[in-house]
Amino acid sequence: MGAIKKMVEQQIPGIYVLSLKIGNTIAEDMENSFFFNVNKQLDIVCEQLAKDPRLQNGYNGMGFSQGGQFLRAVVQKCPSPPMKNLISIGGQHQGVYGFPRCPGESSHICDWIRETLNVGAYTKVVQEHLVQAEYWHDPLNEAHYRNGSIFLADINQERSINESYKRNLQSLEKFVMVKFLKDSMVDPADSEWFGFYKPGQSKVTMTLQESSLYTEDRLGLREMDKAGKLVFLAADGDHLSFTDKWFNENILPFLN
Repeated sequence: MGAIKKMVEQQIPGIYVLSLKIGNTIAEDMENSFFFNVNKQLDIVCEQLAKDPRLQNGYNGMGFSQGGQFLRAVVQKCPSPPMKNLISIGGQHQGVYGFPRCPGESSHICDWIRETLNVGAYTKVVQEHLVQAEYWHDPLNEAHYRNGSIFLADINQERSINESYKRNLQSLEKFVMVKFLKDSMVDPADSEWFGFYKPGQSKVTMTLQESSLYTEDRLGLREMDKAGKLVFLAADGDHLSFTDKWFNENILPFLN
């Protein structure tokens, strides 16, 4: 994140960049990205943003990997100060159902790991203390996911409709989603464009536009799409692999 911060500051002289950190040290921040309840992280971030005088007239948010869906939650839960553009780079907005660089479906290892995790992924103790479990999305048991997920199911309006979530997300000028076409860490990679597996199986995916989230417009994404607020970008590489040139050409315009 330090390198990205420097690059943005070099390309846009005078810009103010706040790199969010959860913890007092880099090591603590890294540890918290695995073991600190996401909703509690959001409380800290929202407080940081609210207290920063340089952000009070609005700001652009940019999140990498799981930071993408976490910043979307900030938009939905903490409308003040207002976020103008949300840029999600490799974020998993419909969650994940696999481990990074899992050996592959043919070995059946992936399915075994998924089934093993799913036995405990939605228990209270795991949800409270394992970040990745909070956006674990089991397409083989959607009801289990909807009822047990304390983070993703909430911000994706799976249990009930919070009109403020919808209204706050729709206040964005642009919601930019970057998908990595050769992503070997996010399963399924379509989650980076708000797609996911069709319910009941883990082989065939559907797009955002084919999902009930879109057709029922529970988050206002259909309305945003028709208004030209959703931007789908592709990067021809593995997870978070991009060149400075690609970043400058595709991302910087949304920061100016």
